[in-house]
Amino acid sequence: MRTTTPNSPHTHGRWRRIGSAAVATAALVFTGLGTAVQADAASSATTSTAVTYAATPCATPKHTGDLTCKSYRVTGGLTAFQKMQAAKTGITPKAADATTPSGYSPTNLRSAYGLTSAAASNGSGETIAIVDAYNDPNAEADLATYRSYYGLSACTTANGCFKKVSQTGSTTSLPTSDAGWSEEISLDLDMASAICPLCNITLVEATSASYVNLGTAENEAVTLGAKFVSNSYGGSESSSQTSYDTSYYNHAGVAITVSSGDSAYGAEYPATSRYVTAVGGTKLSTSSTTRGWTEAVWRTSSTEGTGSGCSAYDAKPTWQTDTGCTKRMESDVSAVADPATGVSVYDSYGVTAGWYTFGGTSVSAPIIAGVYALAGTPASGTYPAQYPYDYAGTSSLNDVTSGYNGSCSTAYFCTAETGYDGPTGWGTPEGISAFAN
Repeated sequence: MRTTTPNSPHTHGRWRRIGSAAVATAALVFTGLGTAVQADAASSATTSTAVTYAATPCATPKHTGDLTCKSYRVTGGLTAFQKMQAAKTGITPKAADATTPSGYSPTNLRSAYGLTSAAASNGSGETIAIVDAYNDPNAEADLATYRSYYGLSACTTANGCFKKVSQTGSTTSLPTSDAGWSEEISLDLDMASAICPLCNITLVEATSASYVNLGTAENEAVTLGAKFVSNSYGGSESSSQTSYDTSYYNHAGVAITVSSGDSAYGAEYPATSRYVTAVGGTKLSTSSTTRGWTEAVWRTSSTEGTGSGCSAYDAKPTWQTDTGCTKRMESDVSAVADPATGVSVYDSYGVTAGWYTFGGTSVSAPIIAGVYALAGTPASGTYPAQYPYDYAGTSSLNDVTSGYNGSCSTAYFCTAETGYDGPTGWGTPEGISAFAN
């Protein structure tokens, strides 16, 4: 989402509705989905399956020029995960029930992206840094709840797996706490854990959501040794961004992932930095294919969906060879982002403590950071955004060929095609090969 919140003809206030996702067939069985649907769910089921959701508070800037987060929280209706559960059990779950996970689990995500084996054995000793604004005082406790529920090993300050610091590296002098950004932080931490459960996690909290403070936090994450940095924020492009590239995002040998935006077609920064991996968003649904899953471009309306576009300012990196855009083209790769096919997150600060389903490209960016971490430490002097391009058109990436995120004069800027396109890049992960040196 840009630095101002767009008005949508399909919204009322900040509430949004979208159509229901495809229901999984009853024969499709998944393991490790967490606690079973409660027995009394049928008696309290919602009368409508349409998913409703709202942009998290950090999607609205606190100050002029602030960047915004890229997340939505489901408020009602039945998600794709709940429909999948209902097909298995015959029991219709209760909509937006914070006592029970209602989004995709770590097992689902690893299944969808061919990561089950890698997640079980890779990532030990690697550190994923999460850069966000403001402080989440419950970050470690909420992360512990998520990981415990899904059977992931503990990741705590005490055992050395988790670390929370300010943009200057302080563990004690932290920013002001903020409920909206805490939702974003919980989402980012949980997705990094879901994909790379053996990785260490460093949360770097910027003093505010300004370019300078978030950029300073970015540099601190790298200074602290992270080789994988996830950023779920962004804003409109400006002539200043090339200087921000130099100051904050030019870190060779570090995989930096950035959300492509949630405002549908249109380029955003820092996703258009030539030094980062711009991560688009998809709608992820179960299917009867060999893969068991299918994806399309995430789009809800003309102002809501995954971002993409041709940068007005950043130079085109040598490894990006599409011919319609003479400068940096967004995106590079993609992963699930549609709130209707969203992911489970545990959060307790500023909301009723419990389980929520989130969407937005804030989901896809930490997922891809986790995939890079599973693939191993990037080679010194390289820019990992190039790695998927070396595997373009191969079975290492799931090519997303349906859907669009808006209207554009050059088709692939906003429409999924065979091969490269703006909304989904070269596609979504199928294992870790496309994210390795």
